[in-house]
Amino acid sequence: MLSLMKLFTTLSTPLPHHRTTTSLSATSPSPPPHHLTHSIQLDTLKTLEWPSLCNQLSPFTSTSMGLSAAQTAAIPLGQSPAQTQQLLAQTSSALAINGPVDFSGVEDISPIIEIAVNGKLLSIREICIVRRTIVGARFLLQQLEDISFNNQLRDRCSPLLEILQKCNFLKELEQKIDFCIDSNISVILDRASEELEIIRLERKRNMEALESLLKQVSVQIFQAGGIDKPVVTERRSRMCVAIRASHRSIIRNGIVLDSSSSGATYFVEPKEAVELNNMEVRLCSSEKIEEQAILSMLTAEISHSELEIKNILDRVLEVDLAFARAAHARWADAVCPVFDFASSERSDSGGLLLDIEGIQHPLLLESSLRKTSDTVALKSVEPSSPSLDQGNDTTSTSVSPVPIDVKVGNDIKVVVISGPNTGGKTASMKTLGLSSLMLKAGMFVSAKNHPRLPWFDLILADIGDQQSLEQSLSTFSGHISRICNILEVATKDSLILIDEIGCGTDPSEGVALSASILQFLKDRAKLTVVTTHYADLTCLKEKDTRFENAAMEFSLETLKPTYHILWGTTGKSNALSIAKSIGFNAEIIRRAQAWLEKLNPEEMQKRHGLLYQSLMEERNRLEAEAKKASSFHSDVMYRFNEIMKEARDLDEFEAVLKEKEKQQIQQEVIAAKCQIEAVLQEFEKDLRDEDSDQYSTLLKKAESAIATIVELHQPGDDLSLRESTKNAFPMQLGDQVYVEGLGKKLATIAEARVDDGTVLVRYGKVRIRVDVNKIRPPAVDEKAAVTSKPRSTTQRTRDLKNLRNISQTSTTPEGSYGPVFQTSKNTIDLRGMRLEEASLQLKLAVNLCGSNSVLFIIHGMGTGAVKECVMKLLSNHPRVAKFEQESPTNYGCTVAYIK
Repeated sequence: MLSLMKLFTTLSTPLPHHRTTTSLSATSPSPPPHHLTHSIQLDTLKTLEWPSLCNQLSPFTSTSMGLSAAQTAAIPLGQSPAQTQQLLAQTSSALAINGPVDFSGVEDISPIIEIAVNGKLLSIREICIVRRTIVGARFLLQQLEDISFNNQLRDRCSPLLEILQKCNFLKELEQKIDFCIDSNISVILDRASEELEIIRLERKRNMEALESLLKQVSVQIFQAGGIDKPVVTERRSRMCVAIRASHRSIIRNGIVLDSSSSGATYFVEPKEAVELNNMEVRLCSSEKIEEQAILSMLTAEISHSELEIKNILDRVLEVDLAFARAAHARWADAVCPVFDFASSERSDSGGLLLDIEGIQHPLLLESSLRKTSDTVALKSVEPSSPSLDQGNDTTSTSVSPVPIDVKVGNDIKVVVISGPNTGGKTASMKTLGLSSLMLKAGMFVSAKNHPRLPWFDLILADIGDQQSLEQSLSTFSGHISRICNILEVATKDSLILIDEIGCGTDPSEGVALSASILQFLKDRAKLTVVTTHYADLTCLKEKDTRFENAAMEFSLETLKPTYHILWGTTGKSNALSIAKSIGFNAEIIRRAQAWLEKLNPEEMQKRHGLLYQSLMEERNRLEAEAKKASSFHSDVMYRFNEIMKEARDLDEFEAVLKEKEKQQIQQEVIAAKCQIEAVLQEFEKDLRDEDSDQYSTLLKKAESAIATIVELHQPGDDLSLRESTKNAFPMQLGDQVYVEGLGKKLATIAEARVDDGTVLVRYGKVRIRVDVNKIRPPAVDEKAAVTSKPRSTTQRTRDLKNLRNISQTSTTPEGSYGPVFQTSKNTIDLRGMRLEEASLQLKLAVNLCGSNSVLFIIHGMGTGAVKECVMKLLSNHPRVAKFEQESPTNYGCTVAYIK
């Protein structure tokens, strides 16, 4: 693992191949020394709190190697745009895999490999750990292949598969270890060598003979009263028997190997067992020598496979870190940053070098996530981790981070950020630097949409107080010494971050030196971001378009910063306003204001006063209007889409409803025709069989049946229809009507005038005036029955026969049982009942049926128990003439014909 840590330490300290001139005076630059670049880069990582971010990643690792790499800040950084792109692809691939991946069995075996390489003998346990790690790494590859195949994610998983597919998983070494050692119980097997097998066989035979001999001697001692029970044991690596000291003479010429603590018992090796014990000692020694030879052979194999094993460990660590980065991105709700390989060569002024919306500092984000949700408990958090209040800005880590926007044009080389103290300048600059490091490491950033960042080979920062009493450096000396080193190692692909440039000395000299440094850096680095309170530095933009200004927003109403960056503007320090807000002496504030007015020209005062305030107010107003318009537009589009969806659904519903109603009406018409046909057939049959004096009775019976059919198939009374048609009929003198409150008796219109909304009706001999809304006309059939004249029997017979012409289908009549059609009165539903309840209900229904009637019994299918009970009861009931299924397609209903 030591070499692995060295590797990642190298990766985390990028060393570009080509350097540019970084000395203000040198005309033929030479590459900076390696130790200087390494030292400045390490200081920058510490300043930007990269170790704390790596420590934040540690809970998401799955192996001890990944945990160690995260806790020691050994997370690799891409040394080129291609490497960074590869790391981002690995993170995206791991994020696409939802299920967990098993890293069990994989351990950090670097120390074991070092032991083997140094020529020391490995133990059985250590060799088993090596084998288990190799098998675990190969199983990891198999899991990824299964996931990519089963979920059709081969394209998405290919960046992770490529990491392990080129590994040599040392199948031969694994087979050798399996052949020689049982890894489950950590024992060398007899088959490991022919010599070992022979030795163990001889030892087994010798031990059996020795134990048999000693058992016989021990039994003889027991029988002679020399011991309470036969005892065979081992003392000084030799087998012996126990005997009382008083009976020592029983074993002649025996060798006493040991005695009990009381001295009452001796452990004696019989003379006959001496040679067998000697043989056991020799065989045991030979076995150990042979086992060491086998372990030596396996140790040598592991030593020869050092490079392959370390490569496996490195690749497994790479996969582990990829899944850790993906889990961290999921935890922080981060998104994948994008960058352009050719961004450094682009010259179009319309492009953006940085385009980041709503980015948040990950360390500040951690505290807010802990408060709002149950997240992963971070391990090994240092009690005094670095905070973001280094430099002149004071930002508390307990406050939720304020998202900031960073938009820098591709032609911009220097950004000057101004604004008040405690406004967030340093925190914003740290956020940019840390996000650039996260990009190089393949980590996602907490921002909106698709943040665009360039790739920087070096990220160099001078943030915080560089004062050193040991080196006799003042604050200014510390800063300027650090900037000098940065200028020496910077390249054209570097990001340089300088906090409070030129501070700590005379303001005029500080401004002059700072301006000269920035003029130099605009031609030397890809991007330089500095914070300052010097207003003169913000004027560089007016002379060179490669400069850009930004200001930290400050609320003049609350006298507090908002921590938002305003690009393209300059900010005031607002020192007097801040001092006044914290309760500073009013007289001191007044004198300072007067002194400031003497120093600043009148037009400058106006620019930084009324103009700035008016512009801020206008900006806030426009932003509010834009948000309002955007909200209104979103609401309108939502309503529009909702109405369109409902309109489409309404058309579909109307078509379906019409088709359903059409089918239902057709079915009802067919059913009515069939029922009327059955009545007509029965009437014709009765006419042939009965006497002529029964015609009137048969005719009334047929008319009643047909009237019942017509009433059954009439549409139900709809309240709204009834209300709308109450007054729709023309009321004439003598019309028959129903009046609410008079029951179902018909009244007669006695006066047709309805000017006052009332009408006079005659009910028997009584005349009353009622509201027209309380009368309704009788049904058509009722009206016809009242107004029509009595017809002759012959005419009514002819009318009934004519009804046959309206039917196109017929059903077979059932003798004298009348028409077989189902109503609510001749139907019983037994579904959902228990057998006893169903049997009782069916018996009552059959007994209550009239003579020559039919009964529809709905029993359903289900398990068939209720149907079987119904069949059995109908078969044995005396009133049931016969029973059958309602139709060939309905096996859940049976029709019974009652006598």
